[in-house]
Amino acid sequence: MEVHNAVTPTAEQIEGFLAPDAAGPIFMVNLLKFKERAEYEDGRETPLSGREAYALYAAEVAKVITQVGGKLIFGANVERLMLGEVEELWDQVAIAMYPTRAAMFEMIQLPEYAEISVHRTAGLAGQLNIETVAPAAE
Repeated sequence: MEVHNAVTPTAEQIEGFLAPDAAGPIFMVNLLKFKERAEYEDGRETPLSGREAYALYAAEVAKVITQVGGKLIFGANVERLMLGEVEELWDQVAIAMYPTRAAMFEMIQLPEYAEISVHRTAGLAGQLNIETVAPAAE
């Protein structure tokens, strides 16, 4: 299995994201890998590490997500690999819940999100963002 961390989705991934909603809420599992030093697209100098820049984003996105009915469920540092193999571990794991896929799309278009997303981009070397849904009750 090849693993490719990314900061922005491909055209195919965006197309799938914009497809009709899954039934019920979605839970986005984020496997995060940080840059050694934050790199802002506007070229600003910063003493921040990638982790510190992303932490600025995370603190604010926790507030913005509530505007669309979502919430952060879980976040933690990755310590070690218990099972399997990858060339390099991610640095953190975070899980966010959105009432619908459309709610997440709405959030990433908010002006407040645009303001804070610069810290996300500056701090992330890449990530895997995995959309999950709870199985229907039988």
